[in-house]
Amino acid sequence: MCTVIVSVEPDAEVPVLLAGVRDEFVARPWMSPGSYWPEHPGLLGGKDLLAGGTWLAVNPAARRVAALLNGQGRPAGLDVRLTRGDLPLRAADAGEMPHVDLSRYDPFYLVVGGLDGVRLWTWDGQRIAEEKLPRGLHVIVNAGMPGEDENARVGYFRPRFARAERPERVTGGAPDRFWGDWLELASGDGVPADDPRALLVRHEVGERRVYASLSVTLVALAENGVRYDFLPFPEDPRTWHTVEIPAEGRG
Repeated sequence: MCTVIVSVEPDAEVPVLLAGVRDEFVARPWMSPGSYWPEHPGLLGGKDLLAGGTWLAVNPAARRVAALLNGQGRPAGLDVRLTRGDLPLRAADAGEMPHVDLSRYDPFYLVVGGLDGVRLWTWDGQRIAEEKLPRGLHVIVNAGMPGEDENARVGYFRPRFARAERPERVTGGAPDRFWGDWLELASGDGVPADDPRALLVRHEVGERRVYASLSVTLVALAENGVRYDFLPFPEDPRTWHTVEIPAEGRG
């Protein structure tokens, strides 16, 4: 996942909104969100079939979401490296940075959101840092949280998401009716994939390799429930669908 957009409004009926875009090589196999991990009962997320983990996990019962982005810094040694895909699962369960041997993980950003707020952990291969995100709209990319004048994507999308009307309550209904402008923006807002501002990208990397935005996730957390919508084919926004939430997590 290369972009996470999160809105924090503690006093709102729906205090946390999160949009996550996963960028990956097209040939890497994966499955759309479901409950795949017996060791993490109740968690929902897309499954990476190569390493077995996920890029984003939702814990409906706890009203919690955890999302992972690749970071920058010193990579772990090949002989000890573990997949980072287990971190969102552990974090969605615990509500915090998992207690793991960080030296075995490549650099990452881990976003954990709940009704108590949103926190960001940054691991650069040498040092871990924690930050509680203040009220407002935040955009996190593989370089962290650059300013609008430092990153074309952030400069274009941050003010637009910040202006977008947020849902007033977690309810049923079609994704476009629930999310409004958030859905259009998360679908790319019509910005071409080769534009530096693009949220949804597609690049040819060497011979016969394509790196692209493979899915988009929208999650809303509220006291009375969780909303989870998923777009598996960003080139066709009509494929947005709502992920079924267990009874204890519904609004």
